Amino acid sequence: MSKNIILTNQEIEHKIKRIAYQIYETFVDEDEIVIAGIANNGFVFAKKIASSLETISSIKISLCEVKVNKQNPELEIHTSLTKEQYANKGIILVDDVLNSGTTLIYAVRHFLDVPLKKFKTAVLVDRNHKKYPVKADFKGISLSTSLLEHVQVVFDEKGNNYAYLS
Repeated sequence: MSKNIILTNQEIEHKIKRIAYQIYETFVDEDEIVIAGIANNGFVFAKKIASSLETISSIKISLCEVKVNKQNPELEIHTSLTKEQYANKGIILVDDVLNSGTTLIYAVRHFLDVPLKKFKTAVLVDRNHKKYPVKADFKGISLSTSLLEHVQVVFDEKGNNYAYLS
């Protein structure tokens, strides 16, 4: 199966910086925000956004890893922060690819058990194939693809990041 690169490392870096500025603009009045990344690539992407945000703002950033069973999202969701640690704060839920919206909507539901100041979502690639009414407030790129195509984001240890369509 062939790989069609849709985002290069440099393009991903630009998207991260732009999303960081959009988050800063949205949460400029907050003292502290929580950037919650969905485990694996979503959390890596969240760390990259947090790092970029730290260079442009003085907002205190807490990182939170969100573990969702992607095959069975109704199962309990685990977070690296307790509910008390993110209550009454602004949260940005981050994932690498928004496919059907299943993972994102179940993760959103988890955070709605506590009062929040603001809640936003961010993704690197929005596939536009949603089966749930969930949207990305901040997105790197929107793609209209066929359901047979697959989008994969690669974040490797050497910093060679890219996204491809197969």
